Amino acid sequence: MSCFEVLALGGDGIGPEVLASGIEVLNAAAKLAGIEVDIKHDLLHGACWDVHGTFCRDETVAAADHADAVLVGAIGGPKWDNIRVAGGAEMQDGLMRLRKELNTYAGLRPARFWPSLSDRTPFSLEHVQGSDILIVRETSGGVLFAEPRGQTMCNGKRFGFDTAAYDEDEIRRISIAGFEMARRRRKNLLSTDKANVMESFKLWREIVNEVALDYPDVNLSHMYADNLAYQLVMDPTRFDVVIACNLLGDILSDLTAVVSGGLGMLPSACLRGPPGGRVKGIYEPVHGSAPDITGLGIANPVGMILSVAMMFEHSFEHPEVAEKIESAVSSSLLDGFRTPDIGGKHSTKSVTESIVNNLVG
Repeated sequence: MSCFEVLALGGDGIGPEVLASGIEVLNAAAKLAGIEVDIKHDLLHGACWDVHGTFCRDETVAAADHADAVLVGAIGGPKWDNIRVAGGAEMQDGLMRLRKELNTYAGLRPARFWPSLSDRTPFSLEHVQGSDILIVRETSGGVLFAEPRGQTMCNGKRFGFDTAAYDEDEIRRISIAGFEMARRRRKNLLSTDKANVMESFKLWREIVNEVALDYPDVNLSHMYADNLAYQLVMDPTRFDVVIACNLLGDILSDLTAVVSGGLGMLPSACLRGPPGGRVKGIYEPVHGSAPDITGLGIANPVGMILSVAMMFEHSFEHPEVAEKIESAVSSSLLDGFRTPDIGGKHSTKSVTESIVNNLVG
């Protein structure tokens, strides 16, 4: 019997609540797959700061590095927003440190249309039906990490600066991840950038075109990011796989939530290598820590549960189990199990129970 080790990090706000739902589904799905899962728990970001005075301990990084997969609830909140510590950008954010030090550069952020949530999208049914978009976001480099960065005084005024920078190896590996995912889907890849005005994006486009030579079966196109945002709203059904830098990928993946009915529906995976075979990674819902609803028992667990499905596909190499989890989610939505953020009145607990019952029933 295969055994996998998972490091579970609840984080802050509703993070521990949705993590509990994810673990419940993880255990039920593992039993179906005939595998064992050893789950270890630790603290991350604000929860870690309050106990240890750091956003992510060295011991947590080591445990995450050893684990087959890391499952994260959500991090952040006003209490910790203005804390600054020594070190680079990754030291200011527990999750960013994990991404950086584990080199989980391939961020997969899927968004699909759920027919039972058609009333939760601003689009008409004929406009959005069939939408199935995957944003492949570079998650360990770019303007979120590059140096120099900081704040200073310039000509008597406060001055803030960040650096947008990628080297060709970073661009090449995220391009490969994008092409590999496109090859597994509908074989259409769009690369988004601002190559019309930025040098780092001119290199981005050049390297993507070079990598494309190894994927003649995949249709490649390019689009400036501002135009892409417009086109995603005008016709979301035309898009398959989109590769983007760290910053643009973050923004555009949130935008795609409109086809799914809300941010609470979106899962994600940050992989340590290109998709294909068994790859270690960090899995988390796209939504934030939502401090305004913490403890109310109404957080949407679907993004987390679908992140568990992605874990089965990429880190456990059980895509058939991932499909069963997705089907269980779909059945629960059809049965009307919704949390308030997607127009329902059900609790986190009842939605989770419904999905588990559909999974094992």
